[in-house]
Amino acid sequence: MLSLEVRIMKTKWKNASSVELNGENQQNTNSFCEVITVLGGRRPRSTPNTDSGMWAHSMTVQDYQDLIDRGWRRSGKYVYKPVMNQTCCPQYTIRCRPLQFQPSKSHKKVLKKMLKFLAKGEIPKGSCKDEPMDSTVDDAVVGDFALINKLDIQCDLKTLSDDLKESLESEGKNSKKEEPHELLQSQDFVGEKLASGEPSHSVKVHTVPKPGKGADLSKPPCRKAKEIRKERKRLKLMQQNPAGEHEGFQAQGQPPSLFPAKAKSNQPKALEDLIFESLPENASHKLEVRLVPVSFEDPEFKSSFSQSFSLYVKYQVAIHQDPPDECGKTEFTRFLCTSPLEAETPPNGPDCGYGSFHQQYWLDGKIIAVGVIDILPNCVSSVYLYYDPDYSFLSLGVYSALREIAFTRQLHEKTSQLSYYYMGFYIHSCPKMKYKGQYRPSDLLCPETYVWVPIEQCLPSLENSKYCRFNQDPEAVDEDRSTEPDRLQVFHKRAIMPYRVYKKHQKDPSEEAAVLQYASLVGQKCSERMLLFRN
Repeated sequence: MLSLEVRIMKTKWKNASSVELNGENQQNTNSFCEVITVLGGRRPRSTPNTDSGMWAHSMTVQDYQDLIDRGWRRSGKYVYKPVMNQTCCPQYTIRCRPLQFQPSKSHKKVLKKMLKFLAKGEIPKGSCKDEPMDSTVDDAVVGDFALINKLDIQCDLKTLSDDLKESLESEGKNSKKEEPHELLQSQDFVGEKLASGEPSHSVKVHTVPKPGKGADLSKPPCRKAKEIRKERKRLKLMQQNPAGEHEGFQAQGQPPSLFPAKAKSNQPKALEDLIFESLPENASHKLEVRLVPVSFEDPEFKSSFSQSFSLYVKYQVAIHQDPPDECGKTEFTRFLCTSPLEAETPPNGPDCGYGSFHQQYWLDGKIIAVGVIDILPNCVSSVYLYYDPDYSFLSLGVYSALREIAFTRQLHEKTSQLSYYYMGFYIHSCPKMKYKGQYRPSDLLCPETYVWVPIEQCLPSLENSKYCRFNQDPEAVDEDRSTEPDRLQVFHKRAIMPYRVYKKHQKDPSEEAAVLQYASLVGQKCSERMLLFRN
């Protein structure tokens, strides 16, 4: 197990300067150097016992992107990688593909619950406490008609009026028990029901069957409940699409198609439509989500620090049963308010730039949740979420995850390569971590070849063994493995040199083993970009 302290120091070099390496003059064209120091192990108590770790004081977003694509994660400035084949609970890096994501029924319930609370102040009955991002198991539904079924059925008045008129005429000819004025009252009653928009099954009119219909000529034909529901949907679609032929209906005079191919009401709502559904002007509550850079130099971050810290303490004590004396400002700052990532705002990047951020959820002027995220070249990486336990009934864990997926899709519109949502680690044997697999489509990272494999292909193997190699190709290897350790960059005695030069001056046999292990963990690309500091 390797423990590293990554002390990424910013050292400015002039392009014209040269560094003497083993008697050779070599120009250094790097404007900033990343210096890594290997020291004895210290690590946050929240990180796993079986891991390799390093303390990072500064790191580029591209370096961290490459590291998390090799199974690394950060906790504050501590960056660690589980030793997968030794830990009791292997932790697999998981990512969701937001561009293909469709919210499941349980996700829709959470979004609808939030909208009802904001619009009318409705609080669901019963206990709804959930861990961060928790959700019930439910596959994503494509082409979901549930939204139509839950709405009040508004029938086509003309169609039902013609049917009603025909039924009443038939009843008048075949029945002498009801007077004409009673039939008119019944017709008026039905018209009121239809005009009010109530479901058609609430309209009850006694009719006499037409002769010659049904197995028993004295009874009307039997209709199945499924056929009745289909009829209601057809009438609903007809009302929403008066010019039916423009929306996939058949020509006028022909019976309309039951499920027209282009009927807009048949298409599942996009995630953004469900999240940003308009609220009435007199809504009970107002929710605002603010993206704040993690920096005490940012005035908004600094002004909200005290309120954010108080919320963190309340969450840790109530949800994780942490003693209050272990939730001090020092712990909070080190864990969630410091980051090794250097903020970058390249012209082809997102408007907010790259780096670490807090997504603050403000309800009626008060912070009720904070999602800590990293925006990297290829993804939005979720770091942590803490929220007000008094609002657990809103399932803020699920809600914030859906908001972060939608946010990733928004960033993708400007920066096409930013198209993934990283949810941290997936632990198949732990229910509190297993829920992450419900945000689909998603992939797991193979711990040996570092390729992404759809989670559906990984689950059968995980049922048989906690530790698995997901890549089914036995010949496949880690493409970024350290094949040329001599090219690893070392910073020693204020000089930059390749490892092949540095090792000539070393007599400690354990030094080579430590350096080679570091190279295998970070991969060839990072070992050449980051400078390994040795003193």
